[in-house]
Amino acid sequence: MAGSGEAALAADIAARTDVYFNRTRAIVERFGDRRVTYAVFLRRPVISAPRLMLDWLATVAVARRTEIECEVKFPEGSWVGAGEPLVYISGSLAMLSDLETLALQKVGPACVAAHNAYQMALALPEVGFLAMDARHCAGAEMQDMMAYAASVGSAAARAEGALGFVGNANDGTAHWFSTAGKVMRGRGTMPHALIGYAGSTLRAAEMFRETFPDEALTVLVDYFGREITDGLAVCRHFAELAAEGRLALRMDTHGARFVEGLDPAESYAVLERHVPGAIRRYRSDTELRFLVGTGVSAAALWRLREALDEAGFPAVKIVASSGFGVDKCRVMADAKAPVDIIGTGSFLPDAWHETYATADVVEYDGVPRVKLGREFLLRRNGERKGGAR
Repeated sequence: MAGSGEAALAADIAARTDVYFNRTRAIVERFGDRRVTYAVFLRRPVISAPRLMLDWLATVAVARRTEIECEVKFPEGSWVGAGEPLVYISGSLAMLSDLETLALQKVGPACVAAHNAYQMALALPEVGFLAMDARHCAGAEMQDMMAYAASVGSAAARAEGALGFVGNANDGTAHWFSTAGKVMRGRGTMPHALIGYAGSTLRAAEMFRETFPDEALTVLVDYFGREITDGLAVCRHFAELAAEGRLALRMDTHGARFVEGLDPAESYAVLERHVPGAIRRYRSDTELRFLVGTGVSAAALWRLREALDEAGFPAVKIVASSGFGVDKCRVMADAKAPVDIIGTGSFLPDAWHETYATADVVEYDGVPRVKLGREFLLRRNGERKGGAR
């Protein structure tokens, strides 16, 4: 069984790696092997998230009965500057040369996504984040990678006092968010489809409560465009849950319309009542949209909080989703938006070309050598060579 697994791994590597790496391996095996060291780096600042790559290399090393040494220069969760070697990988050139393509796939996107998650969590340190990235991922491998990245970026932000990501939306990758022996499961209550099925926001909430009586209740309120009206109706019906803080309203209003009761003038008025300073500074068009535009704006969140408090539901929580990336989180922080949880898949890299990790051989049999212009990757004097993970 082990032999068939090793054969399948070998076939997978041969099929999915770039052909010139396969040919390099064949040439090296014919003319003589050398011990080499690769330097792995990205061209932009990131948070170190190398575990998936390291685990895969360890698996390949066992299957190939070879030794692959990985010297991690920046521990998981630490900040890495642009162009700084993240990991040095040492071993047989014959055994490493055809691994570059697949190894780099497993590190670059994770590091950039971790950096995005870190920035978002630090921008809103008192807000919990829920990773809702799965629907935006290109398959199971990316789904696992992005959940891992969110957990790494979140841990880095928590070390600086932020609440960070409190979980994710599916069971398959929830393990990345488990802490202190607490096994996590996916979180979430209802999609818009359930509201449409039920015929009303309140009826959908009743159906959920009857089916899952022990679960905290988070209710979508934007399906019918009555975020305030339907939200308050749910609160009145579930007054006990509302008073206990076990009820939350989730606003996911899309960008084609304003939240109930708002227009540009009223959006400005809402912020003027609560955070006048937020609208008196210079703003780009994008920042203004996040503040007073359509969809889930800062004004929309303030209006919902205002309505809940006026109706006597101060303990009801607000969950926001729809386009919450780094920039939107920064604007929400400036507007002191009253949000408790943000559901987001927008920590996924937006500019995918920024995720490209690169590897260059920097030593051959212990002799430093790298292509012209990449001398910054060479080990500095005094740095140890080799070294285990």
